[in-house]
Amino acid sequence: MMTTMLKAKLHQAKVTCVELEYEGSCAIDGALLDLAGIREYEQIQIYNITNGERFTTYAIRAEKGSGTISVNGAAAHKATVGDRVIICSYANYSDQDLMHYKPNLVYLNENNEILRHRNTIPVQVA
Repeated sequence: MMTTMLKAKLHQAKVTCVELEYEGSCAIDGALLDLAGIREYEQIQIYNITNGERFTTYAIRAEKGSGTISVNGAAAHKATVGDRVIICSYANYSDQDLMHYKPNLVYLNENNEILRHRNTIPVQVA
């Protein structure tokens, strides 16, 4: 059996650019892609914390160290500069893979700089 699990997350990224007339996709700082393990052209889900929009697109590489998070094409209607977003990728894992499964979780500050990098989410307390 295969189970779809969170592979990687860029948490609280700040949208730095929206380009309606671009081909599509989301340009992400190459250093963030590398740290999270998100590949160029990989499908991603974007959850806009600011306005509640949720949409699917794919990742493209922006300049390393630029802090760029650019929402492009039709998706540009779903975000504005300054919005906070969560960018996730998912993958299918076998039961065998899940024995050693750990997601790549990257937490960012308001400048899209890395606050912390871990592979667990703390238990939510009531």
